[in-house]
Amino acid sequence: MNLISEIHKELESAQNLPDFKAGDTVAVTYKIKEGDKQRLQVFQGIVIQKRGGNNTATETFTVRKMSGTVGVERIFPMVSPLIEEVKVMKRGKVRRARIFYQRERTGKSARIKEKKRF
Repeated sequence: MNLISEIHKELESAQNLPDFKAGDTVAVTYKIKEGDKQRLQVFQGIVIQKRGGNNTATETFTVRKMSGTVGVERIFPMVSPLIEEVKVMKRGKVRRARIFYQRERTGKSARIKEKKRF
């Protein structure tokens, strides 16, 4: 059990991601391997959920974006070595931890209000 907790601590300290939650718009830069080449790609969208909060080694977050008229969702592990950077673009004001209702919405009804900062 002690070995497992040590590995969790190593994984936790390896990645310094900003604090974000559901409703925030983030840009995730991650590495893609194609054959023997590597490139960086940015996936920008709204965080619709974070799960596995007690254990950072298994924690994931789901980002949703609209690509034309098709909704695209991608699940990222928090401690993935393929994640290069996570940048918070906007802080959203939502009342739920999992905003799956966004899947049925398009256009103006899919907008999320921005959180005011004082």
